[in-house]
Amino acid sequence: MAPCCVAIVGCGLIGASWAALFQHAGHTVRAWDPDTGARGGFAARVAGPLTQLQQIKTGAAPQGDLTVHDRLEDALRGAVLIQENAPENIPLKHRLYAQIEAAVPRDVIIASSTSAHPWSDLVPGMRSPDRLITAHPFNPPHLVPLVELYGPDPKVVDWAEAFYRSLGSAPVRLKKDAVGHIANRLSSALWREAVHIVADGIADVDAVDMALVNGPGLRWSVLGAHMAYHLGGGVGGMAGYLEHLGPSQQKRWDSLGSPTLDADTRARLVEGVNTEAAGRSITQLEAERDAALIELAQMRQRLAAQKD
Repeated sequence: MAPCCVAIVGCGLIGASWAALFQHAGHTVRAWDPDTGARGGFAARVAGPLTQLQQIKTGAAPQGDLTVHDRLEDALRGAVLIQENAPENIPLKHRLYAQIEAAVPRDVIIASSTSAHPWSDLVPGMRSPDRLITAHPFNPPHLVPLVELYGPDPKVVDWAEAFYRSLGSAPVRLKKDAVGHIANRLSSALWREAVHIVADGIADVDAVDMALVNGPGLRWSVLGAHMAYHLGGGVGGMAGYLEHLGPSQQKRWDSLGSPTLDADTRARLVEGVNTEAAGRSITQLEAERDAALIELAQMRQRLAAQKD
């Protein structure tokens, strides 16, 4: 896709990651945040993700420009897409959309990075609600390619899908509006059972995480849940799995828990992750995560090149 102008509204963690991805793809990026501190340090926070992208995507096109603006209207000028990364506060987002719609032409797309709110909660009060889409990334979006899209206008979503794919992202489309979209619903379901296992005394936090990383997590990095069970059925595929192992799957479903985040459970989780972290700071843990994600991205690129 030809380079264009993209506005970043909200200069936090997600905004910096998006900005790096857009800039690395050659787009002009204009950023704004109501917090002067967030604006002041934004370019420096984008530099790190940009360096990581250069490790993955060597020989890419020249980077686009990044400018940070004191006024929202200046950041929006000339943008064809506005990536909104405001806090998950619906009234705040409504006020922000009113400001944006007053400043940009009718055909400018607003893409919300909201992690949980459905499209239908975001659009009340908008003049042109069909211009808004949910475009939820997984953190950090410059290293994790998933972008979950929903909107009522197929042409708008078509354009957005092509745009995000041109960045190297992996857009998927929802067929209906849903709280938490796809991946966060799956993640929440998994974590609910992980919390239940700890709360019920089945295993400690570090054992749960170790089991996930060294078992299904490896498989899920190359196969989705449905395809994994399709292969689990052997030559009979999904039909064979459901015929022979469906009852045992149902038995597991019936035994899953519904924990509450009461004081005791919270304390166990905090103590458990602190033990697992073993003194490493959040910054250290993020660096370890990002290094592993970069290696995975490089490996995926090598595999894709072999297929070509």
